[in-house]
Amino acid sequence: MNEVRVMNRWWVVLGAVLIQLCLGAIYAWSVFTPALKEAGWSKLDTQIVFAVGLASFALVMVFAGSRLQRWGPRVLALSGGLTLGAGYLLAGLGGADSFWGVCLGVGLIGGAGIGLGYVVPIAVGMRWFPEHKGMITGLAVAGFGFGAMGWVKMAGSWGNLIADLGLAQTLMLYGVAFAVLVALGSIWMVMPPANWQPPGYGAPQRRAGAGGEDFTPGEMLNTPQFYLIFLTFAVSAGAGLMSIGLMKLYPMEALQANGYPLAEASAIAGTAMALFFSIANGVGRIVWGSLSDRWGRKRSVVYMAGSQGLILLLFTSMAGNEFLRYLGAALIGFNFGGNFALFPALTADEFGNGAVGKNYPLVFLSYGVGGILFPVLGGQLGDMGNFPLAFSICGGACLVGGMVAALVFPPHRDEAHQPFSVHGFLHHAHLFDHEKEDDLF
Repeated sequence: MNEVRVMNRWWVVLGAVLIQLCLGAIYAWSVFTPALKEAGWSKLDTQIVFAVGLASFALVMVFAGSRLQRWGPRVLALSGGLTLGAGYLLAGLGGADSFWGVCLGVGLIGGAGIGLGYVVPIAVGMRWFPEHKGMITGLAVAGFGFGAMGWVKMAGSWGNLIADLGLAQTLMLYGVAFAVLVALGSIWMVMPPANWQPPGYGAPQRRAGAGGEDFTPGEMLNTPQFYLIFLTFAVSAGAGLMSIGLMKLYPMEALQANGYPLAEASAIAGTAMALFFSIANGVGRIVWGSLSDRWGRKRSVVYMAGSQGLILLLFTSMAGNEFLRYLGAALIGFNFGGNFALFPALTADEFGNGAVGKNYPLVFLSYGVGGILFPVLGGQLGDMGNFPLAFSICGGACLVGGMVAALVFPPHRDEAHQPFSVHGFLHHAHLFDHEKEDDLF
């Protein structure tokens, strides 16, 4: 009997990176905001488009998770790329200075395209690399972080696209590039053959927290663990998203207040976002994912959220100094990137490896919640002249998120069918702290 030919699983990583390089375009939004402000947009207007994109991304991702098995990962990824490209083309054809045109194209349609494609590399990667869930998730989404740097620099200092072609033409060019690159990456978005396992790998035990006990979305929603994870992800991701949206506007003001000329302040702020934040964002996804394979997912989330909170609180005194500004941007980006490696892997651990394609999009709705609340808060406080308060609020929220994450313990499927009680939750959390060797405490 002939053996089934299995492709080299590292092609999946290449395809995932190509796809995520384009989906990460949403993080390049800040490069367009100065030109939009010159066209008469308010700071709040720029953040509303960003928030719409994030919300559309998260909501459509739930739909994509429910269609992953029916449509197949390749078709779903291709649909995402074409939708993302169409959104940017539409925004460019509308003239780019129209708030509603850009909000519809980049925000609503572009965000939907990202949502369609985002879950595919994560679900496919975990199936091909079950023994390294944290590492492979980090690699799969690293392009999402690195992509922002490339698109920002191409529009700005490297390619000078906005200056040479104008904002509308740049958006249309990006739309074509996104569609082509995602189509290429989708070629390798296929699941491994049934019952395939990498050499030397044993299937996870069917016990809580091992990833072998698959929860349905309904069962997951009936556990307290889901809501603890949801809250932590919302504040940790939301704080980072607000930082992205304001990573150029706030430091420009802080640097000018400390005597830097406008042109120099703009260059420093742009470099901090396009280089330091973006590179650290991509590196953080790989590093945090790999660390979580060694430390455990829960411990890694607590450390990541807690350290992010401290950095955001300190950032208000760092933004006005060039070198501290670079350091702060790198640290915020590093921790922010960790969210997207840690939470998919944590979802797989808690609610099953085989169910992550359906379950993680529901967890990821927290990203949409944080993406609406925190960037809008930052835009409003910015219009009021109080960017430092926005960063301080986000820092405090991340510290709370770290404490909430410390309460997470592995759920059991039989408990998902029982009414939730605070007493039962605390009882199991207490037992788990003593039973689980690699737990936080």
